[in-house]
Amino acid sequence: MSKIVLVPITHGTEEMEAVTIIDLLRRAGISVKVVSDKEIVKCSRGIKILPDILFEDLDIDAEYDAIIIPGGSEGTQELIKNEYLTKILHKAKSDGKLIGAICAAPLILDTNKLVERDAKLTSHPSVKYALEKYNYEINDVVEFENIITSRAAGTAIVFTLKVIERLLGRNVAQKVSQEILYHFPDDYHQINE
Repeated sequence: MSKIVLVPITHGTEEMEAVTIIDLLRRAGISVKVVSDKEIVKCSRGIKILPDILFEDLDIDAEYDAIIIPGGSEGTQELIKNEYLTKILHKAKSDGKLIGAICAAPLILDTNKLVERDAKLTSHPSVKYALEKYNYEINDVVEFENIITSRAAGTAIVFTLKVIERLLGRNVAQKVSQEILYHFPDDYHQINE
């Protein structure tokens, strides 16, 4: 049976991250449901995306395998306030589902108390100050239990390949990376700030 991943977006979401996540997951054969509070989402650079379903129409008890949240400063602030997403994320955590957040989106995990103090994570440098209470790492992708975090649009490919690897295995992630002529490393290098 195909894996199902929810990708929540709203006005101000970073479109490069959103589209990279959606595209690569679908290339891997994963069923992606783009969910939003808006019928048409105007992303951070003005690109418009049509979600598949609205939060209010999403069955919180529906089966899915992961929630992967793109960043963007404005979009993150809007999603932090979204009660539907908060409920979905808490259910996902209690069910042991994979949760991913990139760029500013790890703030959503922090605000909703989805990560413990000993958690390892990363984010865009602009929100590092709010997350330094955790075991903050300056790496492209950081995994801790069922949480995967990443830094920015420039790390969206390796982040999504890591999500694919967790859901479908290394071979599928490698196949997708080869299709797009991207070298999927065995480990992740540090970024100098």
